[in-house]
This record gives sequence, C-alpha cells and structure tokens, in this order.
Amino acid sequence: MMGRGGEQGFELEELHRFANTPLNKDGHLHWDAPRLWSEIKKGLSIYATRYKEPLTSIGVDTWAVDYVLLNEAGELLELPYYYRDHRTDGLMQEVVAKIGKNRLFAETGLQFLPFNTLYQLYSQTKANDANLVKAATFLMIPDWINFRLSGRRVVEYTNATTTQFFKVKEKRWATELLEELGIGHHFLPEVVQPGTVLGKLLPQVAQEVGLRQATQILIVAPGTHDTASAVAGTPYLDQHRVFISSGTWSLVGVEVAQPVLSSQALDLNFTNEGGVANTIRLLKNVMGLWLVQECQRVWREEGRNYSWPDLLKLVKHVTSFESLIDPDAPDFLNPPNMPEAIRVYCQRTGQRVPEGVGEVIGCCLESLALKYRLVVEQLEVLLGYTLDTIHVVGGGSQNELLCQFTADGCGREVISGPVEATTLGNVMIQAISTGQLPDLTTGRTAIKTRFSLKHYLPSQSNEWNKAFERFKRLTAHAPVL
Repeated sequence: MMGRGGEQGFELEELHRFANTPLNKDGHLHWDAPRLWSEIKKGLSIYATRYKEPLTSIGVDTWAVDYVLLNEAGELLELPYYYRDHRTDGLMQEVVAKIGKNRLFAETGLQFLPFNTLYQLYSQTKANDANLVKAATFLMIPDWINFRLSGRRVVEYTNATTTQFFKVKEKRWATELLEELGIGHHFLPEVVQPGTVLGKLLPQVAQEVGLRQATQILIVAPGTHDTASAVAGTPYLDQHRVFISSGTWSLVGVEVAQPVLSSQALDLNFTNEGGVANTIRLLKNVMGLWLVQECQRVWREEGRNYSWPDLLKLVKHVTSFESLIDPDAPDFLNPPNMPEAIRVYCQRTGQRVPEGVGEVIGCCLESLALKYRLVVEQLEVLLGYTLDTIHVVGGGSQNELLCQFTADGCGREVISGPVEATTLGNVMIQAISTGQLPDLTTGRTAIKTRFSLKHYLPSQSNEWNKAFERFKRLTAHAPVL
C-alpha cells in the first residue's frame, strides 16, 4: 500500500496484494518467509516503476506471536512456524503448572492463548531443537522484514508485548521467566518504541527493486502488530468507545493509559497489549471471520464457490438464533472441516444442527455478535463505566450484516470503517516520525476527514436479549483455548 498525506488527510493506493498461505512441511505448518520477502520486493518494484517521486519512508506491520530465528549472518535457521500448528498442544497448561497463572498474568498482562510465543519457544526447548542454541537473533515477523530492509535487528514494542514473556509494567523482556522454563534468551534483541526510525533502506535492496534516491528512504517501525496500527488508525476513539479490529480474528477492546492487572481481568482472560503513544490496548482476542473463511475454503474444495454477497443473501432466508456456538471453543481453532465442526458442536450442546450454507453462516455471524456483547459487558465490569459505542475497523467492517447484528446484539450504536485502518495507522505513524504530523490526535483527525464511516443503530432488542441469555449459558463453563 502506498499512502500520501498529512494534516489535511490521507490517500491510499493498493500496489500489490498477495495470498499468505502456510506450508505443510514434515507434518508441521510453516510460513513461506522467503516468498513473503519476494512479494514485498515486488510491491516496492511496482512503486519504482509507477512513480518518479522518491519514497519518504517504509513501515511494516503483520500479525503477532510468530517469529524467526537467525544465525550470526542474519540467515533464517528454519522457516517460521504458523501459530495454528499443533506443536504447542497442551503446553500452555504445562507452563501454567510450572510458573502459576497469577504470576504469568501479573508480569505479562497477557491473555492465555495456546499459540502465544512463550509456548512456541517452550515447544522447541522441550524438543531440544538445535536451532535455539544456534540462534543469534530472535525477531518477530515484521521485525524480520524491517531487518531485511534496514539491516537493524530489533523488536518493536507493540509486538513484543504479545509474546507472553515481556514485562508489561517494566517494559522489558521477562528473562527470569524464560530461565525458569529452561528457555534461552541470548538471542533477544533490543526493544524499540513504535515510531522509531530504524535507519535507511539498504542500498542493495534499493538497487534490486529499482528505487531512486535510496539514501533518503527511511525505515520506520510503526505499530508492527497490525492491531496496534489498526487501533492507531481508528478515529473518534475515547475511553467510552470500544474498538473491534475485525478480520480473521476479532480484537475487541478499549484504549487505556495503564494495564489492567486485576484478578477479574485474569479470571475473564483479558490481555494488555502495548499500543502506540504510550497506550495499552485492553482487549480480548475473539475467533473472528476465520469461522466463515474456513467454511468457504471447505465448500470451495467441494466445488461450491460462495462469495460474501452470496453467503449474506442465504443468511437472510434462515430462522434466527436456533443454533449458536462459542467462537472461541477449541473445536474451531484449526479443524479440518469447519462446517462439520460447527454441526458437531451444536449437536453436542443439544441445539438444532445447522444444515444448509445459510444456516451455518447465520450461526457464525449471530454467535460472533453475541460474543462481542459478552466481551463488551466484561470490559464495563473491569473499567467500572459504560461503553456506549462500538467502532468496527478492518475487513470485517465491510460486512454490513455482521455490523447490524453487532449493533442489535450489543444494543449499542456501531460505526464501521475505515476498512484499511491498519494501513492508515501505519502510514500515520510514519508521518509523525518523519515530521509531517505532530501527534496521534492530529493524525486521527486527518484520517476521519477523508474516509466515510457508516452508522448502524440497534433494533430487535428483545429477540437478541433472549438469545444472549442462551449464549451466556452456553459459554459459562467454556474451557480456555
């Protein structure tokens, strides 16, 4: 994505879009890191071909928790693992038994999820993986790309906080914790704040992609965790507004000044992730449109291709609330057949089994909206005040039916957009770092001047309230993923 702008607003242009599909290698799921780097260079080449004006800066954000291990020469020791790989199965419980849940949360403030970086490294330690000994540097995925661009080996703060071995109050690696688990930490690099200028684009990369005036192009670490950039790019945020960064995952939370480390926050399994401009994102990771994406994949393999408009038309012709699921049940983390996993879950919980495509997707969307309400009400308990508006950004903000379901299910106004909030937040942080914007508040104002937002008002509250009571009973004793 290419961005232009400043205080008067931003413009975006898509230069190159590509699929990011995991590889199955020796029975494990990995990311094809060399291909990702090749695609990034292709995007830079397209800019070089299309535009004469030199770039001011480049910033990279990606998903969280996954990482690479490099040798002294900066070469990959192995392909990075995909967080949905089963190598961490059961290890979260093992680590919790050794360290204690209270201590883990008090130090890191992080939600307990089985694929957190801590459990990934622990799996390699248990397996006596030689690459942990050989490793000179550990980098999160976006930090690795920034290293390939700038030559600098650092981890940016917002992504470091997602590892579950970063001290949320002291803002440093929790090396003592790693030592107790027998995990080495000699490879952990310096942690830098979002907005840090890492250096200039390496001449050899500039030459390869054909970029002019390479010595002038800065590499900036934005909020390298995509949710951090998305929240930065969300206009109108204040303490009474909930954000939902909606995509494969739904990140549901609020922006606060200090981490919330109460026993209630631990019991409710919330997370405190580092944000930009010295903020904390108090949120919960909810399984998002992964549910629908995986249904689409299975149906596509069966020869049935359904677009989003096709699916939404089918949903409108089914009876509501007959089948509900907990989106965060372990059943849905990575099943081979998502529609079948949904049907089995409904049968096991004594509900009507959804049969047709419309019924399955309707079950997913209604359940997501009800899960959002549950999380919002839990946030109100933790914060002690009312949250009156929900702001949905990201790809899921285009799903008008889900946005209306969210308004109806939560009984609150929903504002949707911008779709490319992550890119806008990334570009805005670059603009601040390079002196084109003074601060985050000005940047958010600039974003809302150029991008139209859609408003959804709640209706059908009685039906949704009844469904919510059923949903609460369904999820009351749900296991942690």
